Amino acid sequence: MAGYTLKTEDGRLEALRRMLTVREFDTTAGEYFADGEIPGFVHLYIGEEAVGVGTCAALESDDYIASTHRGHGHCIAKGLDPKYMMAELFGKRDGYCNGKGGSMHIADVDAGMLGANGIVGAGPPLAAGTALSIDYQDRNQVALGFLGDGAVAQGQVHEAVNLASTWNLPAIFLIENNQYGEATPVEKQHNVDNLSDTAHAYDIPGVTVDGMDITAVAEAVEEARKRARNGDGPTFIEAETYRYRGHYEGDEQPYRDSEEIERWKDNDCIEIFKERLINRGELTEDEFEEMRIEVKETIQNAIQFAQDADLPAPEEAYEDMFAEPVPEIEQFAIQSRADGGTPGGDSR
Repeated sequence: MAGYTLKTEDGRLEALRRMLTVREFDTTAGEYFADGEIPGFVHLYIGEEAVGVGTCAALESDDYIASTHRGHGHCIAKGLDPKYMMAELFGKRDGYCNGKGGSMHIADVDAGMLGANGIVGAGPPLAAGTALSIDYQDRNQVALGFLGDGAVAQGQVHEAVNLASTWNLPAIFLIENNQYGEATPVEKQHNVDNLSDTAHAYDIPGVTVDGMDITAVAEAVEEARKRARNGDGPTFIEAETYRYRGHYEGDEQPYRDSEEIERWKDNDCIEIFKERLINRGELTEDEFEEMRIEVKETIQNAIQFAQDADLPAPEEAYEDMFAEPVPEIEQFAIQSRADGGTPGGDSR
């Protein structure tokens, strides 16, 4: 579970530790992918740590998130264990999805992580559906769907936002605008100044924040959560951030130059927050270095765990292909058909 907040000193230090953990996890994952030990593809979150960690710091531990193909940072921010994540990347049985999901499909529903997703723009529909479930069962939670700048033009994203807006669902939609949809600059993808302007079509708030500032992200998500829980519906948040690495590991990046990358690195989210905590008297340089060493040890232990874990047996490929129907969902569907809509007879 997430279980930390930027409103306390301990929470702020934990947020910094999680940002460091995300960066070390992905830096290490990139190295082992390059060495051929991690199969498939990896899409690294390096540079964007303030968005995932700031978001989860503003959520309650039992809230839900739906992720993207670049989901390692979201997992760690939500409280998933790096060793089981690394085992999943290595395709091992001890991974969160028994080694069958890999980098782009890590999930832990019990922790509120509905899954990373290789389908562009698939997070918002999952968040909208989860928000409907929360609303129907009158639970005090919200569901947040992450999406990238390239996903803003996806039809399923607009369907999800429209539905959530029309029904005032407790949902939040958060765009991680890292300036490129694969290799296409954001200004060549969309004809609006801010991607959050999309919210105007659905008569909901649209907010653009500095995604390199963890505090700005957390404050925007906290306000969106209050709105959602007050029954006022969803919010569309755009966090302007930047990925330091290519779209995927191995991307030669002919679409941008090193000077641009260095300009963004001068505004690094971890350095900004570290200096802020030092200035507040909550951290020293020595304590920061000690934290960094502890994080490195955690990730090296995760690597060792993944390397030592067993691969799934070939016959396990036929397991976990189908799920038993959830009784509450079956009853929901039966009642909906009987009512000609949804339970309660409303416009849903």
